[in-house]
Amino acid sequence: MCTVIIRIPHGDDQPVQLLAVRDEDPGRAWDPLGAWWPDRPGVVGVRDRRSGGAWLAAEPAMGRLAVVLNREGEPDLPDERIRTRGALPLDALAHRPLDGLERMRGFNLVTIAAGAAEVTSWTGSVPVETTTLAPGTHMLAHDDVDDPRTARIIAWREEFARASFDEWPALLAQTASVGSGDDRAIVRDNRAHGYPTLTTLACVAEVFRDRADVRYAALDTPAEMPSALDFRGATGADTPRGA
Repeated sequence: MCTVIIRIPHGDDQPVQLLAVRDEDPGRAWDPLGAWWPDRPGVVGVRDRRSGGAWLAAEPAMGRLAVVLNREGEPDLPDERIRTRGALPLDALAHRPLDGLERMRGFNLVTIAAGAAEVTSWTGSVPVETTTLAPGTHMLAHDDVDDPRTARIIAWREEFARASFDEWPALLAQTASVGSGDDRAIVRDNRAHGYPTLTTLACVAEVFRDRADVRYAALDTPAEMPSALDFRGATGADTPRGA
């Protein structure tokens, strides 16, 4: 039940701006934003240690970024035959076709490249839906873009639209006032909704046509938002987070 806020500029010389907030089982280890894939030079991302895939990945020198969010959709297959969604951001950066979707759980995949952004959605039914985002500020979680069924979008999208990008981290901290179990929360404890996931980290990015600045910050305690997050650039090998 991750959340992405994304601003599409009106001018070609301005960057696409993004705040991505990850919810995950705290016991599932991940690696911080870094260059974890030797076979993919120039690619950095937040790596899932179990699958080897990425939640968010970027190619900063090329102005490309992709991030995947879970949504409803379940293939009628045993767990061992289900393909990880962590391959999607890496495949998107490499311009690979989205193959094998019939073996994947539902997702929203945000892809930013060439100064534009699109969302590819899979719910287990054909055809796959792809939406190109219009200029303006959008929010995405486990349903559609700017979906009025999603309480956190109703509560906060206009707040982020009014704020500057530099103000987004502070606004994220302010949203925690509703409490992590509230359906309006962005910093979340999803156990109240039947899922074992809590907010563990966030990334911010400005993606130009020819370059990208991507930064990462982890919460010291899952679902507990500090007064400020310390966003930093990509690292090399580092101690994994989680168990």
